Amino acid sequence: MVSLCQAYSSTWATPVLLAKRVFSLASSPFGHKISRHYSSFRAFNSASTSVCLDSKELRSTDLVDLEYAELNLKYKISEEVGHVRIRQHVNPLSSSFSKPAPVPAWDEVYKDPSLPLMVDIGSGSGRFLLWLAKKNIDSRNYLGLEIRQKLVKRANFWVNELRLSNIHFIFANAMVSFEQLISSYPGPLEFVSILCPDPHFKKRHQKRRVVQKPLVNSIVQNLIPGGKIFVQSDVLEVAQDMRDQLDEESNVLQHMESVDTEEGWLIENPMGIRTEREIHAEFEGARIYRRLYQKLELTT
Repeated sequence: MVSLCQAYSSTWATPVLLAKRVFSLASSPFGHKISRHYSSFRAFNSASTSVCLDSKELRSTDLVDLEYAELNLKYKISEEVGHVRIRQHVNPLSSSFSKPAPVPAWDEVYKDPSLPLMVDIGSGSGRFLLWLAKKNIDSRNYLGLEIRQKLVKRANFWVNELRLSNIHFIFANAMVSFEQLISSYPGPLEFVSILCPDPHFKKRHQKRRVVQKPLVNSIVQNLIPGGKIFVQSDVLEVAQDMRDQLDEESNVLQHMESVDTEEGWLIENPMGIRTEREIHAEFEGARIYRRLYQKLELTT
């Protein structure tokens, strides 16, 4: 096999393209047969771009960093944020998360609060949404709702670092706060994503899952005709649960075209960027189960 140092030596490659190429190798059908001693590499975006790998073993965290390399985010920020644990599970039914999040002054949060809004429920570290916001600075606003407060603090720190005026993160339990927040937003709700939410495997804990009937109703009611809902999970049971609840709204929601018509899952991620959990899961050989819905246009 050609070494990756040779394969990616180029005069035009960028860190993001390189990340996607290395990711495609690491997550290929031959995933565990191909040596993972690719490790992280350094890419210099210049006329003499030269990509070389060291001898360290490649980890999924390296691929995440490469996927979001162009954001150039700082990890060591303020003592106020402190250590952030990304995969910490919380109980959204706890009394500590029962209070609705205060509605922000939207004209202070966004430069233009009349722009169409995308909401990411369970925004995690926020890098997925930050990448989208940077790509669509003048055409759409972005809102991340996250139940882990330290992640929200760090994400908003990054917003300020990147000087983005079309994205904001709120510490909120979406099950409690979505309706109050979104119904107050001046512009149209155009897109909602729920990507790899906490699975809560135990039957007695499934009531903690974020996709419940009241939230589905609120999303559907606030979404503009033609607006979209994108859900995905690396846990089949969770994906099926989200699919079943959204399919119940077939009078107003249309499941958009799927490559795999028998199972009904989208093969490709339509967002142009993978979430961090998505990268970790596919690196380990897991499948991602995706569904994309569109709200039907009003008829007279």
